[in-house]
This record gives sequence, structure tokens and C-alpha cells, in this order.
Amino acid sequence: MSEKKKAAAAKQIRIRQTKSGICAPVDQKQTLFGLGLRRIRQEVVRLDTPAIRGQVHKVRHLVEIVEDGAAR
Repeated sequence: MSEKKKAAAAKQIRIRQTKSGICAPVDQKQTLFGLGLRRIRQEVVRLDTPAIRGQVHKVRHLVEIVEDGAAR
């Protein structure tokens, strides 16, 4: 069981907001807020799940993935 916890902890991605969401549609602003991003160059660490990947894909023109958990 502890191996599953270690595997889950290792699968994280670091997301950085690179552009402003001011002129973005409301749903994209809400997605940024849901990811925890509020300002440009802010970084957050989230679990690498399909839901988070879907959110990142929706605002892919406003964010970038800095590093994957597999790189560590």
C-alpha cells in the first residue's frame, strides 16, 4: 500500500501561468482559478491526473508545464 502512495506522490506536474486571462472567456478564467493560478509567472504543483491534464489542455495557450514528476 505504501508503494501506491509513493507512486501517487511522484506523479505531479508543475504548472506555470505565462499569459493573462483577462481577455479569455469566462470558462477559461474559471479553469485558471480552479487550477489555483491567479497571476502571471505563478507556479502550482498538482497531481498528474486526467482531470488536471484536461484543465491544462483547455488553457494551454495561457499556461505551460514546467517539469514533470518523472524527471525527478
